[in-house]
Amino acid sequence: MAEWIKTLSDGRRVKFGHDQVAEITFLTAQLEGNEVVYSVMLAKPEIPLSREEVERRFEHELSKN
Repeated sequence: MAEWIKTLSDGRRVKFGHDQVAEITFLTAQLEGNEVVYSVMLAKPEIPLSREEVERRFEHELSKN
């Protein structure tokens, strides 16, 4: 699983994850200090996703304070 941490414009830190198993891709995002993990499961993504594309999948959830 590829993982990285990004600091949002408001200073919050988010750990993102991206893993592909067979034809399923799992995406995760977790705010630092938070037990909640947001996740997305994609069946047969057409192309490998970049970090920016993974982060974009969680924009709505992470925009909530």
